[in-house]
Amino acid sequence: MDSNRLAVCRMLGAFTLAAFLCAPIAAAWAQDSGQNSDPVVARANGIDIRTSDLAFAEEEIGGNMPQQMSSDQRRDYLITYLADVIVLSQAAEQQKINQNDDVKRRLAFDHNRVLMEALLQQTGQAAVTDAALHQVYDDAVKQMPSEEEVHARHILVATEDEAKAIEVQLKNGADFAALAKEKSKDPGAADGGDLGWFTKDQMVPAFSDAAFKLQKGQISDPVHTQFGWHIIKVEDRRIKPTPTFDEVKDQLRTYVEHRAEAQLVDKLRSAANIQRFDAPPVTNPSQLNPSAPTKK
Repeated sequence: MDSNRLAVCRMLGAFTLAAFLCAPIAAAWAQDSGQNSDPVVARANGIDIRTSDLAFAEEEIGGNMPQQMSSDQRRDYLITYLADVIVLSQAAEQQKINQNDDVKRRLAFDHNRVLMEALLQQTGQAAVTDAALHQVYDDAVKQMPSEEEVHARHILVATEDEAKAIEVQLKNGADFAALAKEKSKDPGAADGGDLGWFTKDQMVPAFSDAAFKLQKGQISDPVHTQFGWHIIKVEDRRIKPTPTFDEVKDQLRTYVEHRAEAQLVDKLRSAANIQRFDAPPVTNPSQLNPSAPTKK
């Protein structure tokens, strides 16, 4: 969950408690309605604490809770926290702290932000349809360039003389993977120097240049990079396969959600009467979208 979504959940949790405090009749109705899917786990000064409230609280303070806690201890900790929130907020209202101008402004700000985030979330989720996801996928596939990949192994040593000695062994029929396990200083030595599939831009230039000149089964001369001296063997070559729809479905969903949210912000901003009474810098408004969620 990104920071803005987390903020929504935190604030909705706070407003859930505020609703109980401000609307005891509604709270009593909820108690009588048999919410079996969201059972009451505790009660503080007559205010119910439900399972959903624990989830909100954990998102709020979970990162600050001791990691060694058992699940039961975490539950007790969260219930205590929520009870404190209720008791202290009631005390604040009794002392009329909620009438303080700064507190009123903060409550108004939080109210507006919760509504904004809820609207963005609703808009984003509504935009996610199979048709929209497949359209974005099809458009992206059309724009993807054809890229070649190689599947290679390498042996990394410290000096050119070591590399040349290994080259001689390979030319005399030594097994590349076995030599990599024995000689290579690379962390992938245990896998026989296997680097898997990679495109040219994923390796340092000197290494890529050498690897992409080789055909399947060929072995390079010693190649020097900032990491040391390499002997490279290309196991295979191919055109990089296009990811399937299912493989990128989560990314597509995120993109469609964010696009719909940004479009809503732009539409409402352009139609709004927004006045500035300071001297704002000259900025392209299309580059700003602070109300949109942070990208995942």
